Amino acid sequence: MPGYKSPLNHGKGGDIRLHGAAILWWKNCKFTKMSGTPQNRINSIDLLKGLVMVIMALDHVRDYFHGPAFIYSPTDPMHTTWAIYLTRWVTHFCAPVFSMLAGTSAFFTGRRKTTTQLSVFLIKRGLWLVFIELTVVNFGWFFDFHYATPALITIWSLGVSMIVLGLLVYLPLNVILVFSVVVIAGHNLLDGFHFPGSILWSVLHEYGEFPLSNGRTLMVVYPVIPWIGVMSLGYYFGALYETGVDASKRSAILYVSGAAAVALFIFIRYINLYGDLHPFLHLNTASRTLMSFLNPAKYPPSLLYLLMTLGPALIFLANSERLKGPLINFFCTFGRVPFFYYILHIYLIHFLALIAAQLTGFGWHAMILQKWVSTLPALKGYGFRLWVVYAVWLFIIIALYPVCKWFDNYKMNNKDKWWLSYL
Repeated sequence: MPGYKSPLNHGKGGDIRLHGAAILWWKNCKFTKMSGTPQNRINSIDLLKGLVMVIMALDHVRDYFHGPAFIYSPTDPMHTTWAIYLTRWVTHFCAPVFSMLAGTSAFFTGRRKTTTQLSVFLIKRGLWLVFIELTVVNFGWFFDFHYATPALITIWSLGVSMIVLGLLVYLPLNVILVFSVVVIAGHNLLDGFHFPGSILWSVLHEYGEFPLSNGRTLMVVYPVIPWIGVMSLGYYFGALYETGVDASKRSAILYVSGAAAVALFIFIRYINLYGDLHPFLHLNTASRTLMSFLNPAKYPPSLLYLLMTLGPALIFLANSERLKGPLINFFCTFGRVPFFYYILHIYLIHFLALIAAQLTGFGWHAMILQKWVSTLPALKGYGFRLWVVYAVWLFIIIALYPVCKWFDNYKMNNKDKWWLSYL
């Protein structure tokens, strides 16, 4: 590919060296023909994408249907239960894993393009995602034609990260790796800096809410600095799936990298000195202390949060290339059409919540939201027990599967349609 800079040097005798300022340097590995087909390798990525997309829906159903969500945080050790805590905790994996895999998918896209073409594509798609966040996605969350609370959330962070990645692709991959590690490991050094009233600072690093004209409020939920590093790290890992990289070596690199991330999370969290906005607390029971230990900051995602989530994701990728079967295909379907699924699931969840509010005496209009759903005092007392949340979640997944399957087939049979790459 013109302009492509591989992290793999093929020297005399077929030796391979993986460049980069990563934790491990792999040297003197014998060059062997890769085992497994490209489709199998991509399926492992689609599988993980699909899993996190399905799990993500659980958290969003909880936001709109779970009674205690309107009273206390599901990860508050002093109020929550383990069932509620784990329902929220497992969804922590979704945003960082998907952001990383979006970077990996960008690398795959670059196989068919020059560096300049890839850069232009990423910048254009990033701008498109920011636009969709502020229009289609925001309306899905609030059902408010006045857009009283424009919110910069997941799709926004993906869009900005894609724009920056569109500039980074001109750099050698080992430089992109160094950049990614520095951003992820070092952004918590900024935690002590605060600029009250600065939207720019909030966009970069700090959660914030800002009054706008006509009584509207801007919510910056996903500051972009750490997310940029996550996506560029995923782009670097895409090189492990290049033709010529032996599957066993790829698996070893992913496994050891993931295990090292998990070990670092445990060590840094235990010493309680750096890597998170809020040190974990030693509470009155071991159970509550463990809850605090496993609850690093997400807004913005701290170093510890990213180690805790990306580490197991890399271990999963290391061990999932050979998985096959109907259940694997089921999750891969969602993983191949994630943006399409994301939009549909927001609207379906909110529409069902509107019906639920009407049937429980709050009135459908209570779900025309001026603020984030779980922060509205008028909705305290609304909601259901946890088993209802899981039932609604399963209904959402079952209902959306055939639609996603149809769209997946449509994309596969219409690869000549350029606009499909934006969906």
